[in-house]
Amino acid sequence: MAISFVQSCTNGTLVTLKCPSRQVVCKILSDVDTSLDSAVTTDYDFLIGLALAVLSCLLIGSSVILKKKGLLRLSQQGGIRAGAGGHGYLKDWMWWAGLLTMAGGEGANFAAYAFAPATIVTPLGALSVLISAVLSSYLLGERLNLLGKLGCILSVLGSTVMVIHSPEEQEVNTLAEMTSKLKDPGFIAYITLLLICCLILIFVICPRCGHSNILVYLAICSLLGAFSVSSVKGLGIAVKGLLMDQPVVQHPLPWILILILVVSVVTQVNYLNKSLDVFNTSMVFPIYYVLFTSVVITTSLILFKEWVSMSPVDGVGAVCGFVIIILGVFMLHAFKDFNIGLQSLKQQLQIQQSPLHTPPTSQKEDQITLIDYMETESKDNVPKVFVIYT
Repeated sequence: MAISFVQSCTNGTLVTLKCPSRQVVCKILSDVDTSLDSAVTTDYDFLIGLALAVLSCLLIGSSVILKKKGLLRLSQQGGIRAGAGGHGYLKDWMWWAGLLTMAGGEGANFAAYAFAPATIVTPLGALSVLISAVLSSYLLGERLNLLGKLGCILSVLGSTVMVIHSPEEQEVNTLAEMTSKLKDPGFIAYITLLLICCLILIFVICPRCGHSNILVYLAICSLLGAFSVSSVKGLGIAVKGLLMDQPVVQHPLPWILILILVVSVVTQVNYLNKSLDVFNTSMVFPIYYVLFTSVVITTSLILFKEWVSMSPVDGVGAVCGFVIIILGVFMLHAFKDFNIGLQSLKQQLQIQQSPLHTPPTSQKEDQITLIDYMETESKDNVPKVFVIYT
């Protein structure tokens, strides 16, 4: 079939369509509104990104349980534990299953940034903590107390609120647009400030206060999250463009982002391991989640300007959802060692409601108590005087 093109396509223009058997003349009547197709595509991409983010949480949360069971089997068999320098877990298929599951989860998380805004993908990472806590209570025999269950409910509630009020419009779809965003003066000033803060923390504050203040190591990891997540977002757009046969390999931006991603991730892992080695795990993960997610959301709002498409109600709802997630994660970790349940609360209420009975004291006990509070004083030949304090 051949089409005869004309220079102008105004209303009323005739267009000829030629087929082997016939020739058809078409008349242009009106323009077609493509905004609806664009909206459908945007919603479709958002749902794909949301599904990938949830899948990532499921895989990462499950991988922790698989690797933990592999390490427990090694210790039960009498092998050298990983904390003592042993590597016997490398022969356990369950540990490898956990490692591959985590790799799949990180891959799904990587792909989610190509379809959904970072302000929704990053906070949903709290669901992986929730999933690992719930599975560990059933599969590993670890106790999940009442406050931990409330923390799980709050995390789900906060994630739902954030999904409802999150920005659904994708502002950057090509590497050219990503390059333009990275050259924005506001983002350059912001990322330069973060880099200066990281250098000061690493070379000045860390040698002095790193082992005594939990915020030093975690602040370094969190500030570097702005570099790693921005790089992942750009690389996700590059992969998406590569699948659409765009000239991605010849563009210098993906290679620069890969270098930034490797340096930032290696440094993050280094200082995160230092914090886990020095401080309590139940405090490291909640603080790290709050700092890291706050920095990533701020970076996403400045770089991609996702707040432009959000109404004031959605902005307040997203902030409230994030605060609810923070409370849920904090309750899940900070109180996990407390023996708090419905049965203990009932017993405590019964104790408080029961009348207080003081046992009657005998006359002998009163005399002993009286003697304990007596002091004798004597001066020269003056007779002794008993002084009793009540």
